[in-house]
Amino acid sequence: MNFVTWFQNTAVKEVREDAEGKVMVVGVPTTFAYDWVAGKYKIKVLQAAKEIDDKIVDVEFEVMSSLMDKKDGTAADLSKISSKPEKKVRKVRNKQEVHLGDGVKSKMLNARYTLDSFVIGSENRLPHAASSAVVNMPGGIYNPMYIYGGVGLGKTHMLQAIGNAILHDDSSKVVRYLTTERFVSEVVECIRNGKMGKFKNYYRNVDVLLIDDVQFFFKKKSSQEEFFHTFNELYEANKQIVLTSDRPPSELEDLDKRLTSRFVTGMVTELVMPEYETRVAILQAKAQDSGMILDPEVLEFVAANVTSSVRELEAVLRQVIGEAQLEERVPTIKSAVEVFKKLYRANEIIGYDIDKRQRGTEALTSKDVMEVVATYYRVTIDDLVGEVRKKEVMVPRQVCMYIIKHELDESYEKIGADFGGRMHTTVMNACNKVLQKIKKDSRLVRDINAIKREMGL
Repeated sequence: MNFVTWFQNTAVKEVREDAEGKVMVVGVPTTFAYDWVAGKYKIKVLQAAKEIDDKIVDVEFEVMSSLMDKKDGTAADLSKISSKPEKKVRKVRNKQEVHLGDGVKSKMLNARYTLDSFVIGSENRLPHAASSAVVNMPGGIYNPMYIYGGVGLGKTHMLQAIGNAILHDDSSKVVRYLTTERFVSEVVECIRNGKMGKFKNYYRNVDVLLIDDVQFFFKKKSSQEEFFHTFNELYEANKQIVLTSDRPPSELEDLDKRLTSRFVTGMVTELVMPEYETRVAILQAKAQDSGMILDPEVLEFVAANVTSSVRELEAVLRQVIGEAQLEERVPTIKSAVEVFKKLYRANEIIGYDIDKRQRGTEALTSKDVMEVVATYYRVTIDDLVGEVRKKEVMVPRQVCMYIIKHELDESYEKIGADFGGRMHTTVMNACNKVLQKIKKDSRLVRDINAIKREMGL
């Protein structure tokens, strides 16, 4: 649920008295959660707070990275919240099937695909609403439902999400999902083995039939014929049918007209590439799922440059995060650009002057980094290279060493020499401390990225 996604690990920090009344301060674990919750849910949170205490007149949100720590007992654990009991999944011999609940069979459904995890923008609000209506009334006015759109836009996600939601709401329903290619191969196999009776019984005794990529019925006459009769029998029995394709029914020129005419009798809806703002929201949700804190500018950069499919959007983000985890560093725009350079021509990248950034990186020295860090933290270079061990100097010193190591690729020995002749193990420990902190401390991530931007990194 979206509620669980954004309010997991939140906490009421305090309720303070103000001149006009009480103000409730809510702690959120990350900057992503702050941006989303404060922007989308403030009014609802305030309404809920007023039901408990009508003297509360305002709600404020504050990033508290400590809430990500499982040992912190103040954070709310909403992971077990569900409107219905969770159903256990048990694999059986046929790997294409799972049992959900009391003997309910489902074909190849992926539990990760839910309607709640489908990030909705204005451009795809209709297909999401239609899918929700199908879940609420299977076999109703939106039967059949036909979803079409380009590659990687979420058709399979939405198709399987419908099946998962129907099973969640009614464990007595029998839902079967399969691709058109599998349907065709099963028809061929059953014809060859003389088992068409078994095939008919298997597919015509379901409550919900979900078929992916119906365009692949092209030139499969026997399969089209069998699907036509299956479709008719289920439709007449008010059983729900949901289909996906890469094109609208009117463009399925090589399919039997009897089929395409039936595809348009219910709801036909198109999935399109999300607009920029929705792409950013998708990346925010995926980044939060990964457990890694990313600078919003990195997500905005990826969203601006991936405009072909949601699948590609998520793939680029996974690669950016994966490389950062392997190299034990926080993802930056620079690292995102390196991913893009592997996948696209450099001159196609939007919003990033590669040549300028590369020239700036090549010209930087350890002293340049020290000057920027010292200015940012309002300390002196003498403080950074000296022996002062106060927190207000220790943190900038560790950050400075980390940036020099990971951005300029200096050796631990060279960095130690630049910092007053420190041992290389001291520098290594400082860098490791920063690596550990940035996994939980969103403020430190913002500081490091701000310093890097100042230096053109």
